[in-house]
Amino acid sequence: MKPEQSERILVEELFKKTISKNLLSDDIIENIEKLTGDASTRKYYRIWTSSTSYVVCLDNPTIDPNDEPTFLKLQRVLHAENVRVPLIFDKDLGTGYILEEDLGDDTFLKDIAQISTKDEEFDYYKRAIDLMATIHNVDTAKYKDESFTKLAFDTEKLFGEMEFSKKYFLKMYLGLDVTTSGVDALYKRLYDMCYMLSNEPRVLVHRDYHSRNLMIINGEQVVIDFQDARMGTPLYDLVSLLEDCYYLLDNANKDKLIKYYFNEYFKKIDPAKSFEQFMYIYDMMTIQRVFKAIGSFAYIYADRKDLRYVKYIGYAFEKVRAVMLSHEDFSKERKILSSLYYAN
Repeated sequence: MKPEQSERILVEELFKKTISKNLLSDDIIENIEKLTGDASTRKYYRIWTSSTSYVVCLDNPTIDPNDEPTFLKLQRVLHAENVRVPLIFDKDLGTGYILEEDLGDDTFLKDIAQISTKDEEFDYYKRAIDLMATIHNVDTAKYKDESFTKLAFDTEKLFGEMEFSKKYFLKMYLGLDVTTSGVDALYKRLYDMCYMLSNEPRVLVHRDYHSRNLMIINGEQVVIDFQDARMGTPLYDLVSLLEDCYYLLDNANKDKLIKYYFNEYFKKIDPAKSFEQFMYIYDMMTIQRVFKAIGSFAYIYADRKDLRYVKYIGYAFEKVRAVMLSHEDFSKERKILSSLYYAN
């Protein structure tokens, strides 16, 4: 889309400053395109020059030059740890300007729409799991002073995401009274579940690892939107990918991919855990992660009146219900949640 004149002038000036610092070869701007943003408040622009293209991100300005955005810190760490992330060519914290590698418009989700076979789907996801594992394998002891290693998916954070969904999905989207005994009982069980998940072994996790946050460029998968990375169970990422609310993965492929991650990576993280124990954690993580996603979809609609994500709520809810149905210890909570949802 065409940017406003003021936006275009700002982006041009910032890019010309990059050229003046000799960080790039001298080039002529031919066009500037405003890109559709993600679910954040950041703004993105594509600059076309006579020889190539770049992406400009305009984030919140930072007054303190030492207060560098976590995105930039994590980009350096992940790049150094051989995680494929976008290259950064320049930055200006005072204006929130970040000049990035242009990864194009092909997301994992868009690309996988063109697959021809189940085997091809499996290969796409296997490569995504291998890339994800490079994040989980980061030796965080080397970064013990960084903020992202001090943050974690502890009970407070995990349950906070459940409270988020209570507010935006149950109360605001469905218009329910969330002070009832039924909701209280549901949330007591969710708290216990979050407590259990918080005590699992922790690695560095992306926090939002799904098909819209992987770009495909020249056949290579590239991780984006990693600025909220923190310590947590690796299953948070695995569930985010395989139980993605945007794409229904073939069940046979999903089963093979789960076993692949367990055998190739998880055994090294938690060798004492059996596959059956792993799968129970996986299912509990699915309930937590997908219910949080429902809250996010409802929030985006409530906050911005953005309808793009509303269509995923029904599918996501049925996923949560199906996992609860497979566990007898969630029978009461499943009935409560289903009654609340189907009554609307």
